[in-house]
Amino acid sequence: MTATTGADLFVDALERYGVEYVFGNPGTTELPIVNAIGKSDLEYVLGLHEDVAVGMAGGYAQTRRYHAHHDPDVMPVGVVNLHITPGLAHGLGNLYAAKMVGAPLVVTAGNHSTDFRHEEPILSGELASMADQFCKWSDEVLDVDALPTMLRRAFRVALEPPTGPVFLGLPLDVTMAETDAEPERLGAIPTAGPGDPDAIEAAADALVEADNPIIVVGDHVARAGADAVQAAVDLAEASGARVHGEILSCEVNFPTEHPQWISHVPPDEELASTLLSAETILFAGCSTNTTLTRHEEPLVPDHATCLHVSDAVWEVGKNQPADVAVVGDPGQALAAVADRVAERLPDEVREERLEYVDAVSEMVEAQMATMTSDERPDDPRASKAQLVDAMERVAGDAFVVDEGVTSKYAMLTRWSFEPEQYISNKGGGLGYGLSAAVGAALAEGDRDDPRDVVGFVGDGSYLYYPHAMYSAARYDLDLTVVVSDNRNYRILKNNTLDLMGGEEADYEFPGMDFDPPVDLVANAESHGARGTLVETPEEIEPALEEALVRDGPDVLDVLVHD
Repeated sequence: MTATTGADLFVDALERYGVEYVFGNPGTTELPIVNAIGKSDLEYVLGLHEDVAVGMAGGYAQTRRYHAHHDPDVMPVGVVNLHITPGLAHGLGNLYAAKMVGAPLVVTAGNHSTDFRHEEPILSGELASMADQFCKWSDEVLDVDALPTMLRRAFRVALEPPTGPVFLGLPLDVTMAETDAEPERLGAIPTAGPGDPDAIEAAADALVEADNPIIVVGDHVARAGADAVQAAVDLAEASGARVHGEILSCEVNFPTEHPQWISHVPPDEELASTLLSAETILFAGCSTNTTLTRHEEPLVPDHATCLHVSDAVWEVGKNQPADVAVVGDPGQALAAVADRVAERLPDEVREERLEYVDAVSEMVEAQMATMTSDERPDDPRASKAQLVDAMERVAGDAFVVDEGVTSKYAMLTRWSFEPEQYISNKGGGLGYGLSAAVGAALAEGDRDDPRDVVGFVGDGSYLYYPHAMYSAARYDLDLTVVVSDNRNYRILKNNTLDLMGGEEADYEFPGMDFDPPVDLVANAESHGARGTLVETPEEIEPALEEALVRDGPDVLDVLVHD
């Protein structure tokens, strides 16, 4: 179909590239786009707030990226259309989150006509510069003839490794201009390749010569697909190394049931530096391996030999030196290193290393058991551990979208996730997880054999954007949201004690308690979902079982103690 306007051309390009949904919250400068979508086969997915729309698109794209590893016909890009300057500003919180999780997004926003901006009409602003710090590329289409090339470029940049968001401003005169142009072909999207052969050889040599090396796996491994996770396993087994997850791991980068898996590295200076104490460390696909606030001493010994494998050049040697740097697809690069290590490392050395791994594992497991014990026999509410254990028993195979914050560590340490089963908010800002769960449910629902989708959020996270549930209900998505509800911003109280010192009784914690609490059940029902209050540990499993059996969206408000 030959487009007649820039808006028609935009929609035609999306359809040609395999896009099925456009997420958004409509506004005046976007009306040509919205009108063109209404005449197309695309479906407009309404979010009641721009940041909800961005979060839904992000969760959709993260989930579809997994699907695309198994089906080359799947287009994983999420497309979201926002309303000029305030709308884009509203969406920046989850645009930041999308950047941190590497979600392939094409974010657009309408703008005033190019020949009208000198009058500084209401809603004016510099869109491209506003979005730039959270995007791989940010620009504005100033002529309809440039639209086909810039759209092709936007999709390619979002998809090329490392994946991430891009932004395009779409002025009103561009989307309304008549044009005979047609969409340009997208072309094949390359991988980052296996990396430089000399660097691969050097990495293998360093691991063979090392004294009990460790591997720290980051989320760029999982983003490269289940084969990349398997390559990390192969390298661990070939090298006899112990394995840790980077600080703020938000995807499944290594099977936690594997005997060489030790733990995630917590964002605590003393614990992190203890776990990262080694002569040789391979950082595979890492991007957030540092503490929440300033650490006084190095997390990694200055004398350690540091090896880096990543498809993101910026992350290579960012916080630690790169004595060896392999820039390439994590799966291909790790597999290549694993093959060479397996050939060169004597079996007796590998066995000696594995004995050391077993000893470290026992020590760390004992320490973690004391850290994760949160039982309170006199409190009728569930502990976080009880909640997570019940969820795994009932929904062990579900696809989980997590923004549990203070409950996250219980989930990561107690639930044995498979690759491509778990995503979380890597950016740290609240408000992504619930919206992303809605987008994930939309993506999963389009599969021939969809998994149950469970959103796991804290009450503070849920209350950022509870109206995300309106979109879940509007589009009849099969989504179960479990709210870990301690009725306060527990993470901020914990951080106060870590940052300021002292005991909890020493502080008033202004603004950190929900007193009186919000009725989350009534709130969920007001947005078209079903709501259930779960007050005791015994009620969790039957409530979750019932919610999973039913179609449509459910919200379980589960009371937990601190």
